[in-house]
Order: sequence, then structure tokens, then C-alpha cells
Amino acid sequence: MNTYMDVHTVPGGVNLDDVVKAHQADLATQGEFDVSYLRYWVDEAHGKIFCLVAAPSADAAAAVHRKAHGLVADEIYQVAEGA
Repeated sequence: MNTYMDVHTVPGGVNLDDVVKAHQADLATQGEFDVSYLRYWVDEAHGKIFCLVAAPSADAAAAVHRKAHGLVADEIYQVAEGA
């Protein structure tokens, strides 16, 4: 399983409550794709959302967002945790 950080940009800002709802939809959908959304961070004022996800591929991670709520990431990076 690989680890990815995806980045969403929402012009005009984003509301934390909306992100919480989207994350809950991800959690309800992720099992279908063998994906595990682990954590997320939100910068409401700048409209940025960062999601940490364990997935077999970037495409699988994106498929969860697409099916759960339609807000796909603008960028997805494979990452490794530092010590």
C-alpha cells in the first residue's frame, strides 16, 4: 500500500463543516476501493484541503473522492513519512 497526499483548491475559500461531511462520505466509500483516508487538514481562508490516504494507487484514491462527493483533488503526490 502506498501513501499519498492530495491537494484540493476551492476558489473563494472552503467551510470546515463541508469538509467534515465530505470526509465522512470518503470513509463510507473507501472500502470499495481498498483505500484508507487517514487524516486531513483545511485552510479555510485559502480554500485548501490536504488529505493523507493509504491506497494501492493515486487513481484508487481519486476514485473514492469522485464517487463519495465529486470533489476530486487538483494534485496527488506519493509521499513517504520522515523520521
